[in-house]
Amino acid sequence: MNPRLTRLLVPLLLTAAGAAGCSDNPGKTGTPAPGPDLAAVVAAARDHQAAALEPDWTRACGLRTERLRRGSVKDCADRNTAPTAAKESAVPPTGGPVYDDGSTALPQPSRTPGPDRADTGPVRSEGDPVAVPAQGDHPAGYGVLLSYTVTWPGKPASISRRAVRVVREGDAWRVDQYETVQPSDMAHSDPVRDALTGRR
Repeated sequence: MNPRLTRLLVPLLLTAAGAAGCSDNPGKTGTPAPGPDLAAVVAAARDHQAAALEPDWTRACGLRTERLRRGSVKDCADRNTAPTAAKESAVPPTGGPVYDDGSTALPQPSRTPGPDRADTGPVRSEGDPVAVPAQGDHPAGYGVLLSYTVTWPGKPASISRRAVRVVREGDAWRVDQYETVQPSDMAHSDPVRDALTGRR
């Protein structure tokens, strides 16, 4: 190659290579845009369940979407918090309180002597969050499978599981749906998506 032509082409090639390797917009070079913070999705689901188990309904309702709360945080907390006497007179010992979503899986008061609540273990997530499509009034979001132990006095511990739909609302991840997952549901190929979309 002509030495004079080489001296002209090398600087041009180096400049072009440098421009291709540097960009103010990494999306244009094939780098995918960052996805949702799945750790925050799991934390929202776990914190909501832990608050409901305490029970701290003000905190639990604050972690819900406006749609699920059906009003203010205070209204939601008031609906889920009833005087002990009213709970005891309305709930037979073998039953349980019915919450906004129709669930009865949480520990319940009892007229029998002794503790009126079961001991519950820490809330854990199982597996990774899964994308769930919109269903009815529920927007699309992520499904998280949670589990925790429930131990009544004198009885062996059992495991309770919940499928929780977490969606973006404003600048926060909030719970929009939660469903009890039965042991038989765990045999399904996708128990979280099945529970949150009514396919079980």
